[in-house]
Amino acid sequence: MDAQAITAEIGARIRRGRIANGLTLAAVAERAGLSEAFLSRVERGEAQCSIANLVQICAVLGLGLQDLVSGERRPDRTAVSVYRAADTGRHVELESSGYHWHRVAGGAPRDRMEVFHLVFPRRNRMTAMVSHPGQEHCVVLSGEILFFVGEDCHRLGPGDSIFIASEQPHRAENAGDAEAHVLMTVAKPDNELAALDWWRLPLPESAAREPTKKRKTRSNTEETS
Repeated sequence: MDAQAITAEIGARIRRGRIANGLTLAAVAERAGLSEAFLSRVERGEAQCSIANLVQICAVLGLGLQDLVSGERRPDRTAVSVYRAADTGRHVELESSGYHWHRVAGGAPRDRMEVFHLVFPRRNRMTAMVSHPGQEHCVVLSGEILFFVGEDCHRLGPGDSIFIASEQPHRAENAGDAEAHVLMTVAKPDNELAALDWWRLPLPESAAREPTKKRKTRSNTEETS
């Protein structure tokens, strides 16, 4: 299935979920923090959503992210899940805020963790800062990543990783000339048993685009000194 077909299928599932909940476009858009015009384009398959937007929509509709990106029905809680390298091409991979992604593991309603493979294209950026309940751990598989947490910027290379309390505003971008790959694990807070809603709305545009030169950059050696 190509990217256009995937986008159309996700839009159709969102529309079915909205109608099943008896909600109008305006109501879902307002609760998800999106414009009605953008949500309408998403439902028609004319616009792609970031992970953040998809999770917000799922929270409003009472769906799990896997309900939009997978045709398979998942159990309430994952008992055993094996991911094969050969399965990579079969996973949904959508263009998002400066990167592509697909789920490696997790995603059932009562799973406490979800694991994603993020691919940062060459010279592409994620400009929006995000924050969400819980914790996350990101390990760089290849390439170089600038990982922003609040006012600090951490440069990470292959094998480097970062663990954060995800309530802090954060974002990541490709720092090198080649494609970069990151394995991200997201954990829900202890008191969170509902479907995943770990990505809140981005910060105001002014905060998201604060010049990098004003931030403090820390190397891996500085972190451990």
